[in-house]
Amino acid sequence: MTSDPTPPTDDTQKIGVSMAHGQSSDASNSSSNAPNLPFCGDFDIRIASDGTWFHEGSPIGRKPLVKLFSSVLRREEDGEYWLVTPVERGRVIVDDAPFTAVEFSVSGVGKRQSLQFRTNLDAWVTLDAEHPLRVEIDSETNEPRPYVLVRDRLEALILRSVYYGLAELAVEEPAEGGTRFGLWSNGSFFPLDGSA
Repeated sequence: MTSDPTPPTDDTQKIGVSMAHGQSSDASNSSSNAPNLPFCGDFDIRIASDGTWFHEGSPIGRKPLVKLFSSVLRREEDGEYWLVTPVERGRVIVDDAPFTAVEFSVSGVGKRQSLQFRTNLDAWVTLDAEHPLRVEIDSETNEPRPYVLVRDRLEALILRSVYYGLAELAVEEPAEGGTRFGLWSNGSFFPLDGSA
């Protein structure tokens, strides 16, 4: 039996314990809705663009701990990310999006088609009007960067392999001045070409 190569540090243990003290970590506990919580500054936690969580420069190797942290992750209107526990709050750094979409499933066809994405933390998100897809086009590489909304301003970057799979399902729909290339899911059409 080998030891865990990335055991939690004292700080990550402290944050985890504060989340498990028998109080709810409901989504309403955003930093703006909980102004009286002690502000702990920056937690020295970073989420890389591939979805890996780091603390003090070292990856957090325990997926259950990462899932616990992600359950209290919030994004404010100014774009800053926070971990908001029942007893404290602190900023974290997110390089791109806090989650990645690593897999998708499809059911139905045409306008009755329904797409679901699995994130790197095993949450499933249904692509619909409340969880839309958006595509940014990189100004330097001209490569698409697609995202799906998971919850409350928190998005998942759709991995390239997943995006290519989606492209195989895409259809053209009439649009002002021509056509749009995109996907139907749960009655909504989502362009894949970065158009509005």
